[in-house]
Amino acid sequence: MSEIMLEIKDVRKAFNPGTINEKIALDGVDLTLEKGDFVTVIGGNGAGKSTMLNAVAGVWPIDSGSIQIAGMNVTGLPAFKRASLIGRVFQDPMTGTAATMQIEENMALALRRGKGRSPFRPEVTRKEKERFREQLKILDLGLEDRLTAKVGLLSGGQRQALTLLMATLQTPKILLLDEHTAALDPKTAEKVLAATEKVVSKDNLTTLMITHNMKDAIAYGNRLIMMNEGRVILDIRGEEKARLTVEDLLHKFTSVSGEEFASDKALLS
Repeated sequence: MSEIMLEIKDVRKAFNPGTINEKIALDGVDLTLEKGDFVTVIGGNGAGKSTMLNAVAGVWPIDSGSIQIAGMNVTGLPAFKRASLIGRVFQDPMTGTAATMQIEENMALALRRGKGRSPFRPEVTRKEKERFREQLKILDLGLEDRLTAKVGLLSGGQRQALTLLMATLQTPKILLLDEHTAALDPKTAEKVLAATEKVVSKDNLTTLMITHNMKDAIAYGNRLIMMNEGRVILDIRGEEKARLTVEDLLHKFTSVSGEEFASDKALLS
């Protein structure tokens, strides 16, 4: 039997409850991910995609329901207490790395996260340098030869790929990718997605990836879920996902939700 790595049960979250500005962001979300599932998440604006990722990460408390990561109930835990279970890459390539530090120093800090206090500029051992060089090769961006380069000198795509690697150095129970290619040009986004697939498959990482690009949602991962109005309305996997087209996806959305898919970003992609 497969190991369950993420279990979201009947999770609800409202912002500004009881006021005129009340917004129900999550409306009874149920989702289970088994070990090695790579799930792409798509949905219109305000569908609840990022709220769901933030609920998993513990950015804010949920109103009701439960969240388990690798069998551990994290429902009431603040973000810092569940950080050791989670790797996360955000939309902005400038977050997640320290611009004034070298590539190897950034990687050393990520490797030692949660293992006692480490100096602001860590001493990087020869063994660590070798390990970092090998891991950077996976990205295929030439960064393995630039270990002492300042991160601030890298392009947005290189920085985002490095952040991805840093988020997975300690093999998280779940990897959260929150539109991590949205700020990149199409060609760079393609490179970062290729790197993502390599990093995820190397360690069989359980992954949730939000994207506005329907083609990417179909092309990557073994499962695709679509959200609408704070609920998961489609969960497509296996052969069905392999045969899926953007037209199919739009048609499925309309038949399940009874409305047209509304996301400027997604349709432009």
